[in-house]
Amino acid sequence: MGDRSEQGGRARLRREARGRREAASVIEVADALHGSASGRTQDVRGKRNQRCETDFDSRRMCEAFPEGRDTSRMTERFNSETKLNMSERSKHNTSPALPPPSPEAQAHSARLQALITAEIAASGGVISFARYMELALYAPGLGYYSAGARKFGAAGDFITAPELSPLFARCLARQCEQVLRALGRADVLEVGAGSGVLVAEMLNALAQLGCLPEHYFILERSADLRERQQALLRERVPQWLERVVWLERLPAAPFRGVVLANELLDALPVHLFTIADDGPRELCVGVGDGDGDGALTWRTAPLSDPGLQTRLAAIRRTLGEDALPLGYTSEINLAAEAWLGSVAEVLAAGVILLIDYGFPRHEYYHSQRASGTLMCHYRHRAHGDPLFLPGLQDITAHVDFTALAEAALDNELSVAGYTTQGAFLLASGITEQLAAAGEKEQLQLAQHVKKLTLPHEMGELFKVLALTRGFDEPLLGFAWRDLRGKL
Repeated sequence: MGDRSEQGGRARLRREARGRREAASVIEVADALHGSASGRTQDVRGKRNQRCETDFDSRRMCEAFPEGRDTSRMTERFNSETKLNMSERSKHNTSPALPPPSPEAQAHSARLQALITAEIAASGGVISFARYMELALYAPGLGYYSAGARKFGAAGDFITAPELSPLFARCLARQCEQVLRALGRADVLEVGAGSGVLVAEMLNALAQLGCLPEHYFILERSADLRERQQALLRERVPQWLERVVWLERLPAAPFRGVVLANELLDALPVHLFTIADDGPRELCVGVGDGDGDGALTWRTAPLSDPGLQTRLAAIRRTLGEDALPLGYTSEINLAAEAWLGSVAEVLAAGVILLIDYGFPRHEYYHSQRASGTLMCHYRHRAHGDPLFLPGLQDITAHVDFTALAEAALDNELSVAGYTTQGAFLLASGITEQLAAAGEKEQLQLAQHVKKLTLPHEMGELFKVLALTRGFDEPLLGFAWRDLRGKL
């Protein structure tokens, strides 16, 4: 018995020592990244005027984003990301090897498909992909986010940063603390709170910082998710529940505080376009003409919204008139701009923090990304067929952060920061959080830090965009690496 106890003690000590080594290595890498990022920032600023002379819409963008936009070279990381993206999309579109749904889930999807098919018939045979995506994700009682199946975490279809690690919320809370203290009596509004984990962790972290908001508003359109959020918060943070208010629409103006949207914009409905012989065409959804089984299929049609033509013109101004070759297919998210305009209408003073995966326009619509970014998530498997089992899978597209920045300027917001998730978390103290953790926690938390910050994990693909009104302080989370010049 004594030998086993001694062996167990030695194993525990080895694990703790490994955790300390992991934590030390993560902190060392973070310090190195900080140094190289600072050097790059100085180099970019030194070339500001030269670049601004050749940028699209140069006067407006240079005034808004003081570092200019550096498009002189595409990095090896971007090239490898693009090749992986396209090969994966091609593979998934050929024959997605996905687990079969249960009979109940299959029946649920069939009911939603019948609803979609009826709308297609009522609309003359086709609907835009944006409308299809809206129904597939948000149709009352049937859409992916409106029905009762679990979406988030290990038992769902994907894991977001708040579910991955509490460090994410603790760092975000530090950025919120800066804004809440500066504004005085202020609130937090989280739009699309998912499982509610981020709310719980944020409230705990802000309480520890002595900076709880007057209210923590949650705007959630899914009744099912609202119920799940309420149950989780009753369990985890009952002492702060009186500060939480669920909304069905944006709060009335004037709102003062922080607006959070973490992985919200990627799930807003997008239009699909393709470049055909006669110019841009919209990819729409219809019903097959084959054996009469009502299978959904692709159709092409003239562009359905004038905003699509406007955006395509902006893409060509950025990348060149011949930038979109024949067969090029991608997405345009007009809903994100409309959503941002609505938020801007109610924001009197504060910061909007948008966290999502995406690119600036010149990377998003690069010629090598010729099939776009549309992706589906079903039971922790990613594939490229959005017409597969509507209602049972998430459908997402990357975010064009340049379009959001332009929409912000149109709505008299300031673009106060743009950076990678990795740089934002490092600037917000994630390594300090790791160093302060107990020895038993450090091994696991060190793995979380790597997942959240390393370039080949979530650190580079995910970006953070800060938009402000009536708030002029430099934001904590963008002190390491400010990439506004790349927008």
